[in-house]
Amino acid sequence: MKNIFLVSVFVLLFVLSFSSLVLSVAPNGANIVAGTNQTAPADDPTGNEAYAGNLTELTITGYSTTQTWQGYFGNVTGTIQLADSNNSVMYNWSLANPSGEVYASTSDSIAWSSIACYNVVTDTLGLEAAYTIGANEADGLNETFATQNHDEFYTNNVHFTADDCYSVQLYDSTGASTDGSFEEVVLTDGSNAVFTSLLEDASANGFDQNDHDFEMLVLEDGHGEDTSTTTYYFYVELE
Repeated sequence: MKNIFLVSVFVLLFVLSFSSLVLSVAPNGANIVAGTNQTAPADDPTGNEAYAGNLTELTITGYSTTQTWQGYFGNVTGTIQLADSNNSVMYNWSLANPSGEVYASTSDSIAWSSIACYNVVTDTLGLEAAYTIGANEADGLNETFATQNHDEFYTNNVHFTADDCYSVQLYDSTGASTDGSFEEVVLTDGSNAVFTSLLEDASANGFDQNDHDFEMLVLEDGHGEDTSTTTYYFYVELE
């Protein structure tokens, strides 16, 4: 009787461990081809004639390039596949319009089992300090990811219901945010920030009037004399 009990426990543990292995589908490293870096051109100055003894009211409109964020955008191609540990594929399903997420992090080793929403208000990882962002800067972390307004999604079988995380909706072809388009949230594994862009179910017209599957912001420090770069590692999870 004791042996039967031990065998039963062993079989149960084996089934449970095997089930967890099968059910956990972590995001995969993404192969990327980077295009040319671009930034907005400087505007030409406007002149105004000064007259001795006169006062002139000026209404000045100008634009400055952010020193806090790098933008990424583009399209995703790929397949859902069934393969072994040697990457020998038994079968795959090509995706013309993949849904899922694109992830970017400064870490090449994310603990996906610990993934959760990042609280940009408490900023537990100290991202604003790490990227030299002042408390009241207009393009700060919590000023950018200022709402909780996004669709539901899954990461590593973790269910994020609609509006769980702090989010931003990047501009589409209208030149403004459109509800449900180009959504991005910030996640964390407890040690690293993971910027997460929700893929459009079908290509949508982006900020530049071209079709894109995603648009994304990531932190980068360009304040003061800082001209160093930050390496981001990209992951993708297709559904």
